[in-house]
Amino acid sequence: MKGSKGFLRIFLFVVLSGAGGFLLSLTGLSIGWMIGTLIMATVLSFTRPKFLSIPNNKAGIPKYWLYIGQCILGIELGQKMNTSVLFTFRDNWLAVTIMLLLSISFSLLAGYIFWKISNLDMLTSFFATAPGGMSAMPSIADEVGANTGIVSIIQTVRVFLVILTIPVLLSSWFSDGVNTELINVVANETIAFEPNQILMTIILVFVAIVGYHLGKLLRFPAPWLLGSMVSIAIFKSLSSLYLGHDLLAWWPHELIIFSQIFIGASIGSRFHKKMFVGLKKTLFVSSLCTIGFILSMFLCAYIVSAITGITFITSALAFAPGGVAEMTTTAVVLKGDPTFVVAVQVFRIIAVCVMLPPVFRLLNYWDVKKNKHSQISA
Repeated sequence: MKGSKGFLRIFLFVVLSGAGGFLLSLTGLSIGWMIGTLIMATVLSFTRPKFLSIPNNKAGIPKYWLYIGQCILGIELGQKMNTSVLFTFRDNWLAVTIMLLLSISFSLLAGYIFWKISNLDMLTSFFATAPGGMSAMPSIADEVGANTGIVSIIQTVRVFLVILTIPVLLSSWFSDGVNTELINVVANETIAFEPNQILMTIILVFVAIVGYHLGKLLRFPAPWLLGSMVSIAIFKSLSSLYLGHDLLAWWPHELIIFSQIFIGASIGSRFHKKMFVGLKKTLFVSSLCTIGFILSMFLCAYIVSAITGITFITSALAFAPGGVAEMTTTAVVLKGDPTFVVAVQVFRIIAVCVMLPPVFRLLNYWDVKKNKHSQISA
């Protein structure tokens, strides 16, 4: 009985958060569903009305809401994934690689500035500013002895700032043609619907679940998103090759709205007042570093777009230091190239997780050694 009441309260939290997304979507903002949901969920998490009984923990609402949102997005992307992203990488690999290296360099600079201005230790400062994902960075930080709580909070705030700035700016700049395209897409999907497509939808969901387990086994970041996307892409490619035509599934555009609501509500539910106690200076400095990081990535995205011919929307979302699911959701809504965004975002996370921790350890080793030497000399 308690379990059912708890689920209903969480469900009500998601619905109320989604109402915020609906209200913001009325303004014509293309990514309004996710941004509005995120803002409303954050407000509810801060105020914590008694009738909702929101869990008072860092994880927020149960993770299966986030996983459902990621899985929906993964199936959406898997159906659209094709060899064009590989050709784009082949044609522009040098520019993409240089920009990713610059991204890592900016991350190191932000971490260094954060360390010097804040009162945190070196490892915590560098891990807190590294754009490697909200789940990956705290877990790696814990292994090397950094302050996992601080890293988690600042990583969450970074993603929050990125989601509230980059999608909103891009949606405002390029909103004229997007809404019309979305209406046309929904209309076409509605007209093309056939009852036998329901079976294909069930098959795709099953394939996505299998892909998740494989992604988890292979240690993919965000396995519900990436595992389902890759498995769906492979399944669609093989089935089309064998049958000689594409298998169509019933996949209305409204599902992407649900995906935005679930992802936005999950992120917003992680915020609570206690996590910011005594961290005013730290959060202020980290926010400034994040804003500087965002501006530098916008500049890099513009350069890549000008050199390679990749649209600015796609380039900006691909290099944005935000979450994979959030940036790819924005790419779907704004009609960028979501598969390219996923590929670059995943490449960035892997590069950050593989390259930066050893660098952080080495820098920390030199700092500790330097301090010991100074103490001995004194």
